[in-house]
Amino acid sequence: MAEIILGLGTPHSPQLSIPADRWALLVEKDQKDTRIDYARLVKVAKPGIEQELSQQKMQARYDAMQTNLDAACKTLAQASPDVLVVIGDDQHEQFLDDNMPMFSVFRGASLKMVKRAHPQAWRKAEEEEAPDEQKQFPAHPELAEHVISSLVQQGFDIACSNQLREEIGLGHAFSFIYRRLLPGGQTPMVPVTLNTIYPPNQPTPRRCYGFGQALRNSIESWQSNAKVAVITTGGLSHVVIDEELDRMTLDGLMRKDAEQLCRLPADKLRLGTSEIRNWITLGGMMERLPMKLIEYIPAYRSPAGTGCGMAFAQWG
Repeated sequence: MAEIILGLGTPHSPQLSIPADRWALLVEKDQKDTRIDYARLVKVAKPGIEQELSQQKMQARYDAMQTNLDAACKTLAQASPDVLVVIGDDQHEQFLDDNMPMFSVFRGASLKMVKRAHPQAWRKAEEEEAPDEQKQFPAHPELAEHVISSLVQQGFDIACSNQLREEIGLGHAFSFIYRRLLPGGQTPMVPVTLNTIYPPNQPTPRRCYGFGQALRNSIESWQSNAKVAVITTGGLSHVVIDEELDRMTLDGLMRKDAEQLCRLPADKLRLGTSEIRNWITLGGMMERLPMKLIEYIPAYRSPAGTGCGMAFAQWG
């Protein structure tokens, strides 16, 4: 049977790809973001927030994030898996409001990565290191179809797709793997998408944990000698950092406290912070293997407390 040999969790925030001396581009974005009240957030920001925003401190955090990403790259390369199962969210890339599945598995044969044209300055800065040409990466339809069938047998009504939108290509949570964790790599991937962000059908934390357990069962019942690495990208809290919620999540993962993870307040899992659902799912998958928290970095970028809670973790 197939064996899960490694689990990895990383952020995929633009702050990983935009140098710290250009984070002001993201602050401009935050100030214009109609989903948050930036002026109110400045008034209620945590005491001492200004100490988080020196250029020296932001640069140190950026450098630490690059170190952690480099370490994750080496870990993944050394593990040399035969296939990747990647848990991520979709932000109106493949799925729109006319059809937004709670869970979906991609079962196509290939994955195209497209460099998109963006009008926003911060998007352009984030994409600078992306390859100019379109690239094709292998998917793994055999494993994907086994996973879909197994999940159905375990009581999950799973959506599936075999095509990516031509103009979009591989979504942000998944293209990050080939851009930053496996640059130049050709390891096949099975993308597993959660609707973390869009009401009304986001999965509850408890459903995410159970879905992770079922995903593990699916992989381990695949009649293959393949070595499988499971990865999630995204989170933790953003665009407003909530260190308490982040630490509660990481504590539950490290202590393998399923009930703590299942009881995370769903009302706080909104906007980008909703990507914590990806981590809960990975926690269910990897509950049998020890977790090592590499580092948690609250990467503040503005007086409003905006930024991203960056967590880097490894299982196995």
